[in-house]
Amino acid sequence: MLTFLLKRLFQALIVMFVISLVAFSIQDHLGDPLRELVGQSVSEEVRQQMRTELGLNDPFMVKYGRFIGNVLQGDFGTSYFFKKPTLEVIFEKLPATLELVFCASIIIIVLSIPLGVYSAIKPRSLLSKVIMGVSIIGISVPVFLTAILLMYVFSIELGWLPAYGRGVVTSPLGWDSGLFNWQGIRNLILPSIALSSIMLPLFIRLVRSEMLEQLSAEYVRFAWAKGLDKYRIWFIHALKNTLLPLITVGGVQIGTMVAYTILTETVFQWPGIGLLFLEAITRVDTPLITTYVIFVGFIFVVTNTVVDLIYGLVNPTVNLAAKG
Repeated sequence: MLTFLLKRLFQALIVMFVISLVAFSIQDHLGDPLRELVGQSVSEEVRQQMRTELGLNDPFMVKYGRFIGNVLQGDFGTSYFFKKPTLEVIFEKLPATLELVFCASIIIIVLSIPLGVYSAIKPRSLLSKVIMGVSIIGISVPVFLTAILLMYVFSIELGWLPAYGRGVVTSPLGWDSGLFNWQGIRNLILPSIALSSIMLPLFIRLVRSEMLEQLSAEYVRFAWAKGLDKYRIWFIHALKNTLLPLITVGGVQIGTMVAYTILTETVFQWPGIGLLFLEAITRVDTPLITTYVIFVGFIFVVTNTVVDLIYGLVNPTVNLAAKG
């Protein structure tokens, strides 16, 4: 386990270095940040002076070296728009995104496992065909169309749920959340369903395929031959081994959903880091853009490592040292 952790740490450092290099290299192609800082009325001489003061005229390697040196001290830069450290800005918006990802993950887990298992146990039933047909449609429809459709039906036409915003948030546990009051939960429903629509069809099909594979395995046939109860065979033997690949895929998709919140948060005007990222691009807030890309990359690295550790604990036959 220690060898695996050391290898993973080394790999993580390399990956984060590459991510930081890519994130920093694209900021010069996003536009002129001085346009948002001083507008159009400032003379060219003043612009050049400000570019020099901000270090925008320095060679790339000089700027990147200065950036890495500051990062090692915990300084990712200051947002041009918010006039605050970029990490502070991201951490202010992060709870809203994590709240959305958490609710979407719950929806995916609660629906994908029973629907996938049923489709594997009863593959020829009408309900199974409907489930698989709907999952194909779900994979094909972009998330922003799903979000707009949900908003139109349940907010505009029926008026049941709010169309935008986070609603009322409270902080009984030390962080702001809408999960502790009914108004906040109502605002969470549509964005969570829209975000879960990205992964839910994939998970249903994954559970079904893995369950079918387990049901055709020799140990399941042996269990049938011993006369074990069908529910024990389905939900104790087969389902247990079906969940192992889901741990790997599910953990990776958590990081993916954090990145995918951009479209969902934009449609519902959800005040998370996805909407913040789009606003930063519009404002050419390059320090904030760079910090966001590095932060999301860090989430991917951490989730992948944690998933591998959990998989090794759940399935002791996996050699983590060899895998790393």
